[in-house]
Amino acid sequence: MNVLITPAKLAGTVRVPASKSAAHRLLIAAALADAPTAVRVSALNRDIEATLNCLAALGAGIARDGDVIEVVPIPKKYEANAELDCGESGSTLRFLLPVACALGGDTRVLGHGRLPLRPNAPLTDALRAHGARIDNDLLPMRLCGPISGGRWTLPGDVSSQYVTGLLFALPLLGEDSEIALTTPLQSASYVAMTLEALRLFGIATESTDSSWKIPGGQRYHSPGAVEAEGDWSAAAFWHAANALGADIRVEGLDPASAQGDRAVVRLLGQSLIDAGNVPDLVPALAVAAASLPQITEITGAARLRLKESDRLATTAAMLEALGHRVKITGDGLVVEGGAPEPCADETRTVDGANDHRIVMAAAVAAATADRPVRILGAEAVEKSYPDFFRDYANLGGRVHVEHTGQ
Repeated sequence: MNVLITPAKLAGTVRVPASKSAAHRLLIAAALADAPTAVRVSALNRDIEATLNCLAALGAGIARDGDVIEVVPIPKKYEANAELDCGESGSTLRFLLPVACALGGDTRVLGHGRLPLRPNAPLTDALRAHGARIDNDLLPMRLCGPISGGRWTLPGDVSSQYVTGLLFALPLLGEDSEIALTTPLQSASYVAMTLEALRLFGIATESTDSSWKIPGGQRYHSPGAVEAEGDWSAAAFWHAANALGADIRVEGLDPASAQGDRAVVRLLGQSLIDAGNVPDLVPALAVAAASLPQITEITGAARLRLKESDRLATTAAMLEALGHRVKITGDGLVVEGGAPEPCADETRTVDGANDHRIVMAAAVAAATADRPVRILGAEAVEKSYPDFFRDYANLGGRVHVEHTGQ
């Protein structure tokens, strides 16, 4: 679907959905636990659905009652063949590859969209070095465990998801393990979220600046009931809207959260932004920067080229479509803020690029644009925030949905 947004001030109160980063972690830990766990997730999306479907394929029992998902653990002796369809979720893929190997079954792994193009070689190479049989580094792939403990080496600057996947899997092994990084860790806050989930389920780890020691032979102990906290990544778009003149009260957030994206409050308005630990904030920060009478440089974001879209290119294209000047650099963007360039058309058109964060950033910018804005492929928000446009309209946004063929 496309949406046509007519500029209007956004104001009111919005409660953000559950963090999909937190939900992934809690659901996986629950599936590995010694007893059922009730996991409360205030809103589902395509990525969380992908994790649920994969856990079910591995043998976990999944039952839903409103916002509560009852997770019955995967049987201890998993031997059946499984097919894991990760959808477009990189987290689902990278978290569950090591887990499937540790469980020992013969597993086929699939993905859609750009996920089959996203790199996995550092993780698959490490898994092979510890006994896994994996026929491909890109999706689709087939893999089979078991894997052994010992010393694992990984780069820290490609994806923190590799580390998280191993942190989930290695406690299941009989031997002790150590994860050692060969390059500095980026997106460290996501690993902190993983360690928090592990502690909640009784898993012990020992951390240093560049390594983690994980005792083998551990058991995940269910706490009975857990809740995924509110999503700072989703909230970032409403905070960006406030920077553009909206008056939105954002509820459902933990100000002391381990989520790195809570840094949005601090980073908005800065002229030099290192996004190395908060790459998902870049579209929201960029649209806010475009309105400022300054030049804003965003660095440390080279990994965005491998997201749901080439997010450096699509963020730049979005800003240019809205009339702003922007330059792509080796690892980021330079945004030249100020009034938009003249446009001869009655509306401006932004390609959502099948990327949920590009669509939401464009919608926020459209609220204060110089004319109506049409966003193509707006259904991409279903990946992380299916109710985004409902909330947008409830805040006073003027949204007209154009379905296919209209």
